[in-house]
Amino acid sequence: MQRQVQSVRPLDSLQHAREIMAAHRINQLPVVVEGKLVGIVTDRDLRDAFPSVFECWPRGRAAEAVAAIPKHITVELVMTTNVLTLGPKARLAEAARLMRTERIGAIPIVENDQLLGIVTRSDILDAFLALAEQAQNRNRDPRSL
Repeated sequence: MQRQVQSVRPLDSLQHAREIMAAHRINQLPVVVEGKLVGIVTDRDLRDAFPSVFECWPRGRAAEAVAAIPKHITVELVMTTNVLTLGPKARLAEAARLMRTERIGAIPIVENDQLLGIVTRSDILDAFLALAEQAQNRNRDPRSL
């Protein structure tokens, strides 16, 4: 679990959310108010929030295209509010199973409504690799080194 969690607030702009995701190379941002998890916004939410310029422009809807600028749209308009979470004592396998069955890339870790951290797909893969390397090292014949 990552305890240093990048997050946004509901009234932050989508541009701000995009900038944080790009700067930290992450795909999900918990949305918090005073430490309490109120939603999550993903890179897909941000992509889906805006129609292509090619969809707007030919129809003469330039004003709508200008209004749909990421710095003018707030996170609360596109975030998911029904967030799947786990508690801090959940097992890694439970997080992996939930991520796989629900097809999500991260699970916020919450206790008493407060965001404590987040487990991402990368965290699961890192843990798997560490376990695989440990198993490989245990099974390695010392004479073959």
